[in-house]
Amino acid sequence: MTTFFRISAIVLMAGLLAMTAAKPTRVVFFGDSITQAGVNPGGYIDRLKKMLPSDQFELIGAGIGGNKIYDLYLRMEEDVLAKQPDVVVVWVGVNDVWHKSSYGTGTDPDKFVKFYEAVVKKLQAANARVILCTPAAIGEKTDFTNQQDGDLNLYSQLIRDLAARRNLPLVDLRKAVLEYNLKSNPENKDRGILTTDRVHLNEAGNQFVAEQMQKVLTTVVATK
Repeated sequence: MTTFFRISAIVLMAGLLAMTAAKPTRVVFFGDSITQAGVNPGGYIDRLKKMLPSDQFELIGAGIGGNKIYDLYLRMEEDVLAKQPDVVVVWVGVNDVWHKSSYGTGTDPDKFVKFYEAVVKKLQAANARVILCTPAAIGEKTDFTNQQDGDLNLYSQLIRDLAARRNLPLVDLRKAVLEYNLKSNPENKDRGILTTDRVHLNEAGNQFVAEQMQKVLTTVVATK
């Protein structure tokens, strides 16, 4: 009888431990073509999967090329909320700036903030923790002669302000990339340091972004 109860207690405890085992934190990366490419071999999301414990993190890409902030808002239900994320990393802004000059479209600053804040509110209403990211680069020259530097700096500041206003963690890629290029781009090239074409990430860029993301992600999950 004693042996029976001992075995029963062991089985019960094993069952309870299985039921209470923590599920991996599901992270959705929400963005444009940079994030779309991030899931490819060697992309920043692919690299993060190797850098973070697989039993603690489940990483999902939800990037679509050409997307602006209002595109994210319109497809949020199907592409993000339906996946029931614990954390959503929002990385957008390049096309909102870039397409102004290249296609005559883009997003005005006031509309950018309104749509961005609407995205944040909807994600938070679904109990997802939100991490914001500033757009990294449209050209890697370090003397602020890239054509879109002014707008990119403005939109990055709008995202910083939103993060501060809503007390959200921030991956300040704009600041980090500028600092990296100041050290690593002495010839003032417009591409080839962290990007292939002034915007999309090369091998070094994917590793650099993965490292920046890792720092904030691990902090956010540790403080949940």
